[in-house]
Amino acid sequence: MNFGPVSRQDSLQLKGYRHACHVMIYAPSDEKLFGKIPIRYAVLMQLRFDGRLGFPGGFVDPADGSLEEGLNREVGEELGAGLALAESDHMCTHACSTPPQKLVTHFYTKKLSLAELQDIERGAVTAREHGKEVMGLVRVPLYTLRDGIGGLPAFLSNSFVGNARCQLVDALRSLQLVREPWLQLAIKHSHR
Repeated sequence: MNFGPVSRQDSLQLKGYRHACHVMIYAPSDEKLFGKIPIRYAVLMQLRFDGRLGFPGGFVDPADGSLEEGLNREVGEELGAGLALAESDHMCTHACSTPPQKLVTHFYTKKLSLAELQDIERGAVTAREHGKEVMGLVRVPLYTLRDGIGGLPAFLSNSFVGNARCQLVDALRSLQLVREPWLQLAIKHSHR
């Protein structure tokens, strides 16, 4: 699927497209892996029913009222969490007209405290869609191990749904959660 950037406003005028909204939830972290590798940020993704990685969220429809109301409904179903996502959390929109369907993806980011993020992780196992649509939450490793492959490079070589990998990389870059030279190396080494 080839996704191209489009403004949020223009995307709402497109005819015959389905709209999907997803959110990257993240939190600053002072934790260290093995007591020495800084975690810096906890970033949540989920393992989906199809075995691919993606972000919490899903398809929205006119009955939802707004994109954010639809996203909040989806997040509630998948995480059991009552996040209050708003238009101000919107990061980017992309459209794809390649079959099998015309699709617009709206991507949001939400910064929480580490305690709030951990509450979401604990509560997700009781969410309505846990074990069905969502197989579980995963944290994105934002470090690269000494071998140059372990950590973020290995994570980026997984199978992602739609444009979730691009959304992840763009968010890490624009929110400056990973330094640009490290991000470039992780992307390069993920193709091995």
